[in-house]
Amino acid sequence: MTDLIEVRVSNLVGAPLDWAVARAEGFEADPVCRTTVWRTRTDPISISIRGATEGFGYRPSSHWDHGGRLIDKHKGTAQHIPGLPEDTCYAGGPAGAGVWCYGPTALVAFCRGLVHYKLGDTIQVPKELIP
Repeated sequence: MTDLIEVRVSNLVGAPLDWAVARAEGFEADPVCRTTVWRTRTDPISISIRGATEGFGYRPSSHWDHGGRLIDKHKGTAQHIPGLPEDTCYAGGPAGAGVWCYGPTALVAFCRGLVHYKLGDTIQVPKELIP
């Protein structure tokens, strides 16, 4: 069993953010391998640091085919804010969130906003997903 570690949503990026988005979307964590999430018991999806880096698995924070659908589903938005540092130059979140989150890309900002809206400002993620 994997240990969980508490992380501020505003600090999530890569695999930990993807995992948090999956949980916010109602995916269940596999009790044996917490880095695998399930849409249904017959539909496992892996989330890993390697997958986030090399381009496989569920990656809503870096893959428009995954994250873009969430923006549409939640009637969300993300916008570039000129003059802010590169790591916080986008803000985004779902409709009705009231508070947007910042990030280095539109997808990261939206995903952080979605997780913050649904799960709060801190979340527990599998320790092995933290780089």
